[in-house]
Amino acid sequence: MGKILTLLTLMLTLVSCNNTPEQCDSTNTKELTGTAACTPESTPPAEDNAPPIVDVGDVPSEGQLFNANVTLTNFNPAQEEKVLAAIDFIKKIIKTKEFKERIYNFTYNGKKQFVDNKGLSNERIYQILLDGAETLIPEVDNEMDLDLELYTSNFTSTVGYTYPNVIRIWMNTKYFNNYTVAQVAGNVFHEWSHKLGFEHASSYSKSRDSSVPYAIGYLMVELINKELAAQQAGE
Repeated sequence: MGKILTLLTLMLTLVSCNNTPEQCDSTNTKELTGTAACTPESTPPAEDNAPPIVDVGDVPSEGQLFNANVTLTNFNPAQEEKVLAAIDFIKKIIKTKEFKERIYNFTYNGKKQFVDNKGLSNERIYQILLDGAETLIPEVDNEMDLDLELYTSNFTSTVGYTYPNVIRIWMNTKYFNNYTVAQVAGNVFHEWSHKLGFEHASSYSKSRDSSVPYAIGYLMVELINKELAAQQAGE
């Protein structure tokens, strides 16, 4: 019985996100560990000696059509409003040329590449995001298929988690309720990228911030905050 409990504890550790070097909480903005994601409040600093940013052309039609198919479990009306607002922002940002340019021009070690990119170019990763063909729902439908469930665990630093053999993403209200809309969006987008087959190292390192899930989570938060600031400036 003790061996079974130890194994279960190890499995949960590998798919959770907490506040130690393999964890995350509201005071630590690093996204960490397994297939789970916490939401960063800011992006990592720009890399020195990166190639120049180039114009990548207009957003393709599938980007303009990008949508979301959402199932929600255990959300009250206020929580539902928050997560749907986050998803609406994701759809808006994906339709922008800036999002395309930032993906195309993303650099690591002075090259236009992501960490743990499965051997794919930035351009191909962008197209995979637009295609929206999840590993478990492999249809190119230009949408996020999201199955989100809220749960509450006040005695853990786990922000959220998912598993590679399910569509569902679990989000802890302990953190969700205090997150901004931008942070929720970054969390959702990070987790959804796992559904597209992208992974990252289980232990924290600076390079992991440049993996597809982490980098696009940071990027989504940054661009939504930029959009919100522009909206406020225009009021």
